[in-house]
Amino acid sequence: MKKISILGSTGSIGTQALDIISKNRDKFTVKALTCGKRVEVLTKQIEAFNPDLVCVEEERDAIKLKKRFRRLEVLWGESGLKEVASKAECDILLNSLVGMRGLVPTYEAIKSGKNIALANKETLVTGGKFIIDEAKKNGVKILPVDSEHSAIFQALQGNSEKDIKRIYLTASGGPFRGYTLKELEGVTLEQALRHPNWSMGSKITIDSATMMNKGLEVIEARWLFDIEPEYIDVIVHKESIIHSMVEYKDHSIIAQLGAPDMRVPISYALTYPERIRNDVPTVDFFSLGSLTFEKADTKVFRCLDLAYEAIKKGKSYPVVLNAANEVLVQQFIEGKISFIDIQRTIERVMEEHVAVNIIGLSDILSIDQEIRGKLE
Repeated sequence: MKKISILGSTGSIGTQALDIISKNRDKFTVKALTCGKRVEVLTKQIEAFNPDLVCVEEERDAIKLKKRFRRLEVLWGESGLKEVASKAECDILLNSLVGMRGLVPTYEAIKSGKNIALANKETLVTGGKFIIDEAKKNGVKILPVDSEHSAIFQALQGNSEKDIKRIYLTASGGPFRGYTLKELEGVTLEQALRHPNWSMGSKITIDSATMMNKGLEVIEARWLFDIEPEYIDVIVHKESIIHSMVEYKDHSIIAQLGAPDMRVPISYALTYPERIRNDVPTVDFFSLGSLTFEKADTKVFRCLDLAYEAIKKGKSYPVVLNAANEVLVQQFIEGKISFIDIQRTIERVMEEHVAVNIIGLSDILSIDQEIRGKLE
């Protein structure tokens, strides 16, 4: 049985992972769970999966849980997250934390020799080469959970990465595919949270609407698959059936297809190199009829080009891009700025930034805090 720990167990990815585990009790056991403020959900998960260790955001919640589950080790705060990542005895640590919070726990888990099922793209967006080098040094596998990166990972099985000519990341285009800049001016939060194909958390759903999510995936793919950004293309594919494709040097293209359901890439990361049965619906090609493809409109959706610019310039630019985006998305959710202000402000912040070299974790965290301080 594989021992699993989950950072962010009450979010979209975490709950779907536990759904998979609940239906495969003979294959998995849960060792540790963490959450932010959704302690009631975590309480039910503790009762269902009996972990050894949990972590919550607030000390008062930790005290309440400890009183209820006396044999359970309960931690809290950022230090607690780091301790879970390094201390929990598991075969795979699933990191489904949202945003920059996922970087340090990933690093701690890698240092302790744990294989990572990575759903926190910000780890590689900001950590990049530093995280990949640390994983290699510790003999750790980083298994992608994002549907697009899982698709690429699956398309590479049995093939040499040296033979890659190009990677194609598919994008649904989000709820505003085909909009003009003028139309984006009037976008509301309710509209931005209404993704046409996927059910996700609010932050990633907003990122999908701005197409920043796809930009972050370009940066993540650059490090996961050791391929320069000029060989990574984004294709708008509104049906979300092809999750991504790899073109090889002989011009053969291998694509991974399936229903838009995150339980497929989650289960593949948890069971790799094996597969397990699930109850995800199969694709009915006859009722589907056709698959369509378009170029991404980077004149309207500037975030995608800004991500390419950040990874091509390198140094501290990806950290700046990510920090600015996280702050601005939250400000949009809180009604403080407009939807289009997200991309406009990121562009301004990047133009004003003076790049510095990234040597280690402290550099990443320092630049992240500097950018947040300017915008918050």
